[in-house]
Amino acid sequence: MSNTDEIDDTAAPLIEHLTELRSRLIHCVVAFLVGMVICFTVATPIFNFLTAPLCQVLAERGQDCGLIFISPQEGFFVAIKVSLLGGLILSFPYLAMQMWRFVAPGLYKNEKGAFLPFLVASPFMFMLGASFAFYVVTPLAYDFFLGFQQFGAEGEAVAEGTAPLSVVFQGSAQEYLNLTIKFIVAFGLCFQLPVLLTLMGKVGLVSAEGLGGVRKYAVVAILILAALVTPPDVITQVILFVVVYGLYEVSILLVARVEKKREAKLRAEGYYDDEDEEEEV
Repeated sequence: MSNTDEIDDTAAPLIEHLTELRSRLIHCVVAFLVGMVICFTVATPIFNFLTAPLCQVLAERGQDCGLIFISPQEGFFVAIKVSLLGGLILSFPYLAMQMWRFVAPGLYKNEKGAFLPFLVASPFMFMLGASFAFYVVTPLAYDFFLGFQQFGAEGEAVAEGTAPLSVVFQGSAQEYLNLTIKFIVAFGLCFQLPVLLTLMGKVGLVSAEGLGGVRKYAVVAILILAALVTPPDVITQVILFVVVYGLYEVSILLVARVEKKREAKLRAEGYYDDEDEEEEV
């Protein structure tokens, strides 16, 4: 067999994989666009749902819930951003299925069994984090921000003949949406920590002992994260720190469990020698 034939034999599978990848990507783009179009038709109800935390805080303060457009095109861009977020969430199951179908043929049966739970757990944990941000953190953040309003009252005029000073919230719809999405995405990603560390423990990149040994550095990193993704409100920052640190400790337990299962499997297959371990001790 000539060198040319060998090159052709190795190139054929690569071309087939690239062709399949292109097909999967096209399916994903089409699914995302379909989800985006569907969400665009109901962008107003979705946006009204996303304003619930703000309306709740304003209602508690006796204020009307209302946002404004500060530019002619802002309403259109708000609808587009809502459609992008909704389209991604709506099409994600199909996107995950396409990714799985592309990866699965190259995995052994035991590898499929190891990878599939993480593929299911990742979107679940993201939705859990997003829900926590939307229903718990966001109302606390907006309550903090709106606490800086200033309501003028009679007798508080700055000088004789001037009206009382009032500084009240008249929010931009686009700015509100940007901040709310930032909270949702940030907490959704933070809740991926147990999935990521457990998967890394599964392939041997991290260990429970190693994660426990860098715990003090993890605390500092989580504190910095809490300061970056939350408003300068101590309560909100403490909540994020407690939640993410709790997830870190849960990750250590999950990695330790993975290690015990791996050790039991190796012992059952005869690759793990208890006598050698005792001699080393």
